[in-house]
Amino acid sequence: MHLRDLDCMLSDEDLPVEVDRFIETAEERILLFQEDLKGASIPAFVPSDFRKVYRALEHVRDLSLAPGTLFCEWGSGFGVVAGLAAWLGFDAHAIEINHDLMDNAETLAADFDLRIEFARGTFVPEGGDEYLDQTNEFEWLSPGGACGYESLGLEADDFDVIFAFPWPGEEIVVENLFTRFGAEGALLVTYHGIEEVRIRRKVGGRLSGGR
Repeated sequence: MHLRDLDCMLSDEDLPVEVDRFIETAEERILLFQEDLKGASIPAFVPSDFRKVYRALEHVRDLSLAPGTLFCEWGSGFGVVAGLAAWLGFDAHAIEINHDLMDNAETLAADFDLRIEFARGTFVPEGGDEYLDQTNEFEWLSPGGACGYESLGLEADDFDVIFAFPWPGEEIVVENLFTRFGAEGALLVTYHGIEEVRIRRKVGGRLSGGR
């Protein structure tokens, strides 16, 4: 199995007003949350470019690239991307190991009446510890602990689309986990900072071009 890149042509039109308001509210709350940490930090909690990610998920939806609508955000933080997925009609789920982030995510979703199934715990499936760097300092890739999938009543290979924003240097970990545990035909959508959103499909057989 391997990951095949798909073309990703993002619209540059203005976002729907309500979606833009949701993103602006989320960004304001994230900023306040970070200020309240007073110099402390939550490892690997760096927001992505939500507008760009929205357009990527919209692209997936409009071109029917995914085999279905079951969506999961790995290491979801404030759950903003899961919220955008819900707005686009995906059956949205989110897994986050940090309780403070999850509390804020649940509040944000409730304030905008977004249907998201949240789970506190790790998104690393059982048996996935071997793919982790055991010296890793980031909480989001900590081995062990509560399994988010148990809370959701689902497995990693049930999802049609998985989103992650890997910390620099951790991209290969996310790719290996998805390649090992994701469903064949499912999509991995990843944000890589400033310019790049990648959409990749898990496929078997020989490497071939994107759609």
